[in-house]
Amino acid sequence: MDNMVDSLNIAYEKFVLASANVLESKESAGGQKASPTDAALENFKEKWELFRVACDQAEEFVESVKQRIGSECLVDEATGLTTSAAATGNSGQAAAAAVGAATSLPPISAVRLEQMSRAVRWLVLELQRGSGAAAGSVHSSTTGFDARFSEDSTQ
Repeated sequence: MDNMVDSLNIAYEKFVLASANVLESKESAGGQKASPTDAALENFKEKWELFRVACDQAEEFVESVKQRIGSECLVDEATGLTTSAAATGNSGQAAAAAVGAATSLPPISAVRLEQMSRAVRWLVLELQRGSGAAAGSVHSSTTGFDARFSEDSTQ
C-alpha cells in the first residue's frame, strides 16, 4: 500500500511541475505560440496521463481491498466468527451462538457461503446480459437449496 501511495504522490508532483513549466513557458513567450511552450504542453499531457493512470491504479487497489474486507466480514458473520469473540477469548462455538442469537439465523459454512456468492454473481451477470433463461432460473432456485448441504435443510 505504501508503494501505491508513493507512486501516486510522485505522479502528482510530476504533474504539478509540468503544469508550472507550461505556465512559465507561456509567460516567457509572451503568450505567443512558441516551440518551448509546445514542448511544455506535450510534457504536461504526458504527465497528466501518467497521473490519471496512477489514480486509476490506486482506485482499483482501494476497491479490491474494500471487497476483500467486505467478503471477510460477510464470511465471519455467516460462519459465526467475530473479532470481538476472538478478542475476549470465547470459543468459536460460543461466538457462533452469540451471532446466531443476535441475528436469529443459524450460521452457515464458509464453503456454502462461497457457493451461494458465486451463484448470485452468475445470476447478476446473466441478468445484465438480458438472458431470458436467468429469470427462470432465479424463480426456480428460490424454491429450495442443494440437499447436499445440511445447513440448507434447516432453512
